Amino acid sequence: MGLVPAQRSLPLDQVLVGDCIAAMNALPASSVDCVFADPPYNLQLGEAGLLRPDQSRVDAVDDDWDKFATFEAYDAFTRDWLAACRRVMKPNATLWVIGSYHNIFRVGSALQDLGYWILNDIVWRKANPMPNFRGKRFTNAHETLIWASRSAESKGYTFHYDALKAGNEDLQMRSDWFIPLCTGDERLKDADGHKVHPTQKPEALLARTLLAATNPGDVVLDPFFGTGTTGAVAKRLGRRFIGIERETVYADAARARIAAVETLSQAALMVAPTKRAEPRVPFLSVIEAGHIRPGEVVTDERRRFRATVRPDGQLDNGLVIGSIHKIGALVQGLPACNGWTFWHVERSGKPVVIDSYRAGLRRAMANG
Repeated sequence: MGLVPAQRSLPLDQVLVGDCIAAMNALPASSVDCVFADPPYNLQLGEAGLLRPDQSRVDAVDDDWDKFATFEAYDAFTRDWLAACRRVMKPNATLWVIGSYHNIFRVGSALQDLGYWILNDIVWRKANPMPNFRGKRFTNAHETLIWASRSAESKGYTFHYDALKAGNEDLQMRSDWFIPLCTGDERLKDADGHKVHPTQKPEALLARTLLAATNPGDVVLDPFFGTGTTGAVAKRLGRRFIGIERETVYADAARARIAAVETLSQAALMVAPTKRAEPRVPFLSVIEAGHIRPGEVVTDERRRFRATVRPDGQLDNGLVIGSIHKIGALVQGLPACNGWTFWHVERSGKPVVIDSYRAGLRRAMANG
């Protein structure tokens, strides 16, 4: 489907063929929730190309879309597409841009000059990188993603910290991601068995970015759509997408690929509530609700430490009076403590964590 001049509505779940800057300028302002951009890297490969030790030619990126006359020309192009992205981003939208050492530093500088606020840089460490055939440099085993908000004032951007942590063995998700290159059945091939696109990104990489920074139903814009990895992953994860691609052969391949994707069930896509989003329930409310009585003794699970519950919601360990968190930290000699999960009350001869009463109050609040 081609571009429609001066569009006033969003072309959701469509692949637009044309110049990305003109296409974005035709979209309504403040209309997308997230941008994933895989721009030309400006690899600056020589005319002779790259040869393996056996003198066979490496299938490297030598397409016209990756060629720029000068660094200045590439910088101007970068500023233009980044400015167009920023115009269509909602106030709390975020942008992901991926690159290699050839271009990512220039892109990062342009981002900051235009007012974006860099949140993280992610190192995509490739499980199976291409060797350095000349043996004169380190093997290029990673690429870099920059994750940025629209501005420093964008405080309400989406980040599913708890979900990422839970999927990472309850450890904080790090900024280095070990993900294989796109290979096997995932790699799109033409009728002759050749790669349709030289830089097709793995779906696992896109899935992690979208799961981290978007919600089901959000609109994801990809101004360098290629063979549609962003669109395929967005559709599977229940997101909407807008793809822009100037090469018809890539756009056609993307449409066919996305048409074969099935969206996961609503149950699988449901976003779990985060602890930060849950209503605040003070310990005093647990006492007022009658779940724990003033004067009752709380202990840790192994009953090594004790404190008495006061009617004002504080604890008294005989030496110091303070919050459930302060007294929990104090008795352990630690700088901090989550008193909700540390302290227990005895019920029917067994220790019951006090957080279970907070959870009950939250459920009651949610049910009205």
